[in-house]
Amino acid sequence: MRHATQSRETRETRITVDLNLDGDGTCTVSSGIPFLDHMLTSWGRHGRFDLVIQAEGDLQVGPHHTLEDIALVLGSAFREAIGEGRGIRRFAHAIIPMAGARAMVAADISGRPFCLFTAEFSGPIERMIDPYLIEHFFTSLASTARITLHLEGTGRSDHHVCEALFKACGVTLHEATRISDTTGSIPSTKGVL
Repeated sequence: MRHATQSRETRETRITVDLNLDGDGTCTVSSGIPFLDHMLTSWGRHGRFDLVIQAEGDLQVGPHHTLEDIALVLGSAFREAIGEGRGIRRFAHAIIPMAGARAMVAADISGRPFCLFTAEFSGPIERMIDPYLIEHFFTSLASTARITLHLEGTGRSDHHVCEALFKACGVTLHEATRISDTTGSIPSTKGVL
């Protein structure tokens, strides 16, 4: 089973993430930021990942530290669960429409952290999360997961653009992590990801 549990504790946050890549989309997320809980639940549900996130952070300061550290710990858990990446598809993409929005995400489970993010929001999403934090979440996730992510979101509804991005990312990572080579080879000419 491709499963990992990771934790991080700082003066600003205390985060634990339990991730099963071969789950059915059962998610329990508690970050203290309701909109982020909704986004992470959408990510896990549509990625068909079993996901438990328990987070406490200095929300009196704002959501930045909590959001960033969740992304870092989730990325670390993802990386551990992938292991060597034997037999995985490695590459995948998804286009997800929602009412008034569309997101396109492509991923390479490459061992090379990179994030290209293109989306514009009209202001704080649901008056809770500044738009730059959405890009920062995905950049932090890609960094510790050691994956390449390209994300593009457009639309009239900030809520739906953001939600479509999380759903498209979940769908894409589900497809990229599926076992497609039953010989168990590593999908790289280098022999390592």
